[in-house]
This record gives sequence, structure tokens and C-alpha cells, in this order.
Amino acid sequence: MSSLVSRRATGRVLAGGPMTEPPRQADHFRIADHALLIAIFALGMFGALMIASASMPLAEEDYGTPFYFVIRQLLFLGVGCVAGVLVFRLPLVVWERYGPHLIILSLCCLVLVLVPGIGKQVNGARRWIDLGVFTVQVSETVKLFVIVYLAGYLVRRGYLVQTTFGGFFRPLLLICFASGLLLLEPDFGASVVIVSTSIIMILVAGVRFSQFLAIIAALAGVASMLILSSPYRLARFLSFTEPFSPEMVYGSGYQLSQSLIAIGTGGLTGVGFGNSIQKLDYLPEPHTDFLFAVLSEELGLLGALGLILLYCFIVWRCFRLAKIADEQGNRFAGFLALGIGSWIGLQSFINIGVNLGLLPTKGITLPLMSYGGSSAVVFIVAFGLLLRVEWELRQNANLTLRGHQRSPSGGVS
Repeated sequence: MSSLVSRRATGRVLAGGPMTEPPRQADHFRIADHALLIAIFALGMFGALMIASASMPLAEEDYGTPFYFVIRQLLFLGVGCVAGVLVFRLPLVVWERYGPHLIILSLCCLVLVLVPGIGKQVNGARRWIDLGVFTVQVSETVKLFVIVYLAGYLVRRGYLVQTTFGGFFRPLLLICFASGLLLLEPDFGASVVIVSTSIIMILVAGVRFSQFLAIIAALAGVASMLILSSPYRLARFLSFTEPFSPEMVYGSGYQLSQSLIAIGTGGLTGVGFGNSIQKLDYLPEPHTDFLFAVLSEELGLLGALGLILLYCFIVWRCFRLAKIADEQGNRFAGFLALGIGSWIGLQSFINIGVNLGLLPTKGITLPLMSYGGSSAVVFIVAFGLLLRVEWELRQNANLTLRGHQRSPSGGVS
């Protein structure tokens, strides 16, 4: 992957070649990555089923219908599919061109979230923009737009990232500014995901290892300072070390202790779909942040491992696309696939780690599984973008193959 930063003429083949044209309607299913498409569909439907099971008691109590959350989630998935199809028809060159505009739009939205009367506050956090009919969680779109922007920057400034401190530091400065705005909401989990994904992309781009170690040390210092300076974050950090201690079990460690009880109750095969006890007003947020705990209780270790393997397959598919893009010299597609795969892998790892008590408690969703409109729509858009990457790489490979076949000497015509 380090060769992604090398300047090649083929890196711009998409700008004017026939693969920039949107695929014909009849070709959509023939050209798509079927395995990836099936995995995404399975993940979305599995998530809807688990949301239905985990949210029924809460939905019945608060809204008078047990299917309130799952119906809304299915609507969000439908909106996401429409958006995903539209994104799939957009050439990657458009995303590369407008990446800087998208990051500026993200920063403006993050500022708007903090404005009273525009940003909506829930449970002490101001993370949403209220549009009347629905609310938008800006941090979800910021994650995707940062990846798009950074992929384009590493194509345009790849040599400077490798050779100068300024080329390496400039995008990080912008990303840290976005993370600072997220911390004001506060949304520490989203900040961790964005910065970590960016660091992975920059490392693969070929940054000097000494600079990489320096920025890691600086970020670790900042994170430690943020945890120690906030009693709320410090309590959450300490709670995951001893969640069942008398001081924690009914305080900051309550969510984690109930999550561990749910996971332990599930055993190997679970108590059966829909039969969770912890979702009955014991486990807070059973259909969002702690959906994995309910899944483990109802479907057991086997169900939890099945979900983890599904995420591993999707992340592997993303990295495989990044490798193919590298081989074709399509640097933007490669960084895009790498960033999306890293984002999905990191966010799912953090959510599952929190549920298992391996990481401090953070309010972060399980990709395409947890309830949430903004999260569902943005992840489907990201998958639509990923399928577009696969389609353009396949088109480029087909053009190269046809060129070899037409050339009498065996060279590319």
C-alpha cells in the first residue's frame, strides 16, 4: 500500500475514461460486488431484527407501540438505500474534486450544533441539528467527509506528506480542529474514531515513522489530559476497570455491569431470540450503544461470533479493494476503501470492546446495527461509495484486458 503515494499517470485514468460514466440501469446487479452487497444487506436486516427485539419494552412504555423503533429504523434504511444508489452513480472524480468543500461544510455544521436553538441537547450532550421532522447527528457525516477529504489530500500532496512535516501536519491540524468541536458537544467516541482513522490513512501513505511516533505521543498526551481534566470522563474511564465495585455498580459502572450480566447470561447459544431479561429496564440504551449485549444474551457466543465474522469480512473486502486500487495506480480509490474499512473496523471494535468491558464506556453505535437514522443513512452511503470504488476498478481492469487483447504485440494498445 505504500506505493499509493507514488505519482503515476494511471492514477488519473478515471478523470476522462469511460468508467466515469454512470453504469447502465440493467448492469447494476451484474457489476456489483455480490458478496459485499449480500453482507451489507445481511448486516442491515440483522440489525433491524435485533432492534425490534431490544426496543420493544421501551417502545411500548414510551410510545404505546412495540414496533416504534424498528419501523423508524426500516424507514431510515430505505432512505439510506435511495441515497446509496445515488452515490453509486456518482463518479469518484466528483468526490475527489469536492472533498475540500465537504470538510468545510462539516466544520460549519459542527459549529451550528453548538449554537443554542439550532443544536438539540439530549442527556447533556448537544450532538444533533433539529430539522423539525427529524434530527441529524452531524458527527456521523463528519466521519465520512473526513475520509473523502483526506483521501484526496493524500493524492494531491502525497509527496509532501512523505518528505515534509508541514505536508503531514496540515491535514491533521484540520482534523484535530474538527475533533475539538466534537469534544465540545461532547462526543469523545467520534473524535477517537476520526483521529484514529486519519492516522491509519496517513501512516499507509508513507509518512516518516519518527513523525508518526511523535504525533501518536502527542495525541496520547492530549487524550490523557482530557480524561484527567474531566470528572465525567475520569469516572467513565475508571468504571470499566472495576464495574462491580460498590462505588461503581450503581453509578458510572452501571451500564457496563448490566452489559456483562447480559453477555454472561447468554452462554454459548443464548436464551433465545426475544427472551432477553436485561432489556427490561435493566440495561440502558439496549437498542443503541448496548445492542451487542442484548444480542449476546439472546443468541449467545455463537451469535456474537457470527456478527464479528460479518464485520471482519466487510473490513477485509474494503482492504482488498484498496490493494487492487494500489495495483491499478488509482490512489484516491485506494485511500477511500482503506479509510472506510478502517472506520468500520475501528467503530465496531470500540462498540464491542465497550460492551465486553475491554474499553471505557463511550456513546458510539455499532455500524448498521444500532438504532439511529443518521448512522444508518451515512453507513449505507459509505457502502454505496465503496461499491462505486469496486465498479470503477473492475471497469478499469476490463479496459486493460481488452487493450491487451487488441494489441498484436501483446502490449497495451
